[in-house]
Amino acid sequence: MPLIARPMLRACAVAALVLAASLGVAQAQSLHAIDLQGREVERLATAGTRVVVLIFAATDCPISNRYIPEIARLNRELAAQDVAFWWVFPNPGDPLATVQKHVHDYSITTPVLIDSHQDLVRMASVAVTPEAAVFTVKDGTLREVYHGRIDDRYIAFGKERPQATHHDLEEVIQATLAGRPIPQSHHGPIGCSIIPVELKP
Repeated sequence: MPLIARPMLRACAVAALVLAASLGVAQAQSLHAIDLQGREVERLATAGTRVVVLIFAATDCPISNRYIPEIARLNRELAAQDVAFWWVFPNPGDPLATVQKHVHDYSITTPVLIDSHQDLVRMASVAVTPEAAVFTVKDGTLREVYHGRIDDRYIAFGKERPQATHHDLEEVIQATLAGRPIPQSHHGPIGCSIIPVELKP
């Protein structure tokens, strides 16, 4: 399946690790993200969800497209442990119709959100596609415990290992489920910068 390449002028970006407070309140009251049917989604976690994982992506980012099989694998293996995965498309160039076609073309089965107001971008403090954000869920409130790379497959933009040797996202999820200290990567994600939207006053 062909990849849709973004011009290489898009710079590599490395996100800093910033923990956000009161995320449950934010997600319940001020999200404007929509699903593939165009319906507004106010809550990321249903009853019984223990961990929420957001994967920020862009339809024309080759690196995020190459991670589709890996996220599908994690979703299959961890859904039974009450982990909820969402693909999040925040770029202005990815409106609903474009994302719908992309999901069809790439056979994406993981739930998808269009974050056109970039509420989820600000909530997770992310800057790159692909970038993962992990939240614990307690009493309906989300608390961010990690955001950063999915694994170490990419060394630099245009330079990758045949296979990842360190699976940061999977290790964070397993530690969260087990109640262990959360490992934090010292290496930022490699990918395409998220294009900021203009916020109306």
